[in-house]
Amino acid sequence: MDALWQSTWFWGVLFVVSSFFNFRAAFKLLIDWKGMATTCRFVEDAYDRLDRLPEEAALEREPGAPIFLHVVPAYQEPEIAHTLRALLASRYPHGKLHVVVVTKEAEDLTPHPTMAVPTAELVRRFRAELPPWQQKMLSLEVMPGPGRKAEQLNWALRPEFVRTLLNGHADPARIYVGVSDADSIPDPNVYRWIAADVLGGAGSLAYQGVTLSLANFDRLPLRGRVCAVQQSSIFIRVSIARLLNERKRLALFARLASRAPALARLVRPIFDFCFRRAQICLGHNQFVRLDTLRALGGFPTTGATEDSTLGYALAARGVLIAAMPMLELNDMPETTSGMVRQNARWYKGVLDDVGFLRRAWRATPSAFNAAQLCRHVGNKVVEWPIAAVVYPLIGFLGWHLAYRFADHPVLFVLGITFPSVSLGLTIWVGGIVTQDLIEGLSPYFPRPTDIARTSLKAKFWGTFRCQTYWLLATRGAWRVLWALARTGRFEPAKTDRTLRTAAAAGLIATALALAACNLLPL
Repeated sequence: MDALWQSTWFWGVLFVVSSFFNFRAAFKLLIDWKGMATTCRFVEDAYDRLDRLPEEAALEREPGAPIFLHVVPAYQEPEIAHTLRALLASRYPHGKLHVVVVTKEAEDLTPHPTMAVPTAELVRRFRAELPPWQQKMLSLEVMPGPGRKAEQLNWALRPEFVRTLLNGHADPARIYVGVSDADSIPDPNVYRWIAADVLGGAGSLAYQGVTLSLANFDRLPLRGRVCAVQQSSIFIRVSIARLLNERKRLALFARLASRAPALARLVRPIFDFCFRRAQICLGHNQFVRLDTLRALGGFPTTGATEDSTLGYALAARGVLIAAMPMLELNDMPETTSGMVRQNARWYKGVLDDVGFLRRAWRATPSAFNAAQLCRHVGNKVVEWPIAAVVYPLIGFLGWHLAYRFADHPVLFVLGITFPSVSLGLTIWVGGIVTQDLIEGLSPYFPRPTDIARTSLKAKFWGTFRCQTYWLLATRGAWRVLWALARTGRFEPAKTDRTLRTAAAAGLIATALALAACNLLPL
């Protein structure tokens, strides 16, 4: 062992490995920066051109305008009315937009103790207060038996129900199935944007819009606000940026194929394995054409997160998801434990997707399917639980090894530079650029939300504690791994939004009690 520690080649190999990972960390941060800038520019350009979208009257007369079946799966959602109100206020012909809420029979049988009535009854009461023309746009379905979000979505897509809802005369190729969560606040122009894209001849079989976890930003504590911005950054720097860049890469390869078809056939496996990227669905602000969904057998039910599996399933069938620039706001869990639970559910979905990707590769052993499986295992299954620990250790190791090679100026400079640049970019990209770019999108939010850092404490935390969210995500991943190691199973839990209502009710009860004792004037 002493000989190993004394050997030059051992420290040389360790230096090369640490330098590679430090360089990779810095390079990924630069890619993230570019991805965020690309997505924000995509959104800003789209909102600048809103006046060019077709008006509702023109879409009403247009026979080729798509029909939207927007599904909202809900379970124990005390504030679902906000989402329904936003969806029904969308600027689209009323006869071509149908909103369907799907609740669970189990909730009706055993309501949440903090909710006065179950979600289905809230929807019925909300619908009863609507004018007749909006009542026709909103439907309620109650799913019997057990099931998660995917089963709820598929229940709303039963052929007999869709036929009845659309009077039996709609072509599945004209129907787009939209999905929103019960905490979503969508942009009112989302349907017009997709309709313009479809009528313009560039329509896609699937769309994924930009989502930001900022709907409840004003109710979050300081740590929650930092995490909300960081979680939103994932969607714009990875999810949407990847969809935009994937189309550019395929367009470049198509030009190569048109000019040198023989060369394109030769390098296609290399291109698919090295340069293609996974498509990511986010589970809300997403739209898939009904005939495409039916060809897939509906929303995937094999994993904890049907959205990520859906993205892989569409990619395996050669369906290219188009990025859609209209914004949607969603809630961020308001407690640390809620953020950990949310990330645990997502990581359980990551583990479940391994089986799906393995089956897809065995069915079609292509370079693309092999790349999807390899990247998923490396970048998500393995890296997610360890990145928050490994990358700081690699950085410190790089600095240490630089001084071991102090007599080699080039190696010393490289050893010092890579970890330093990585650390600097972590603060600059994660703490400063992310806030600046997302704050720049605030004029386009579907609901006024101020996310500016207004105090020195908020600026300090947002800049130098920007990795807080990733530490919570790591905790979520290890919670899943620990449960699987101990019991062999992990049951993912949904985000509990009844706690907020319960807390509000508690405050009201306390205020009334104080008023009754003449301690608090009403």
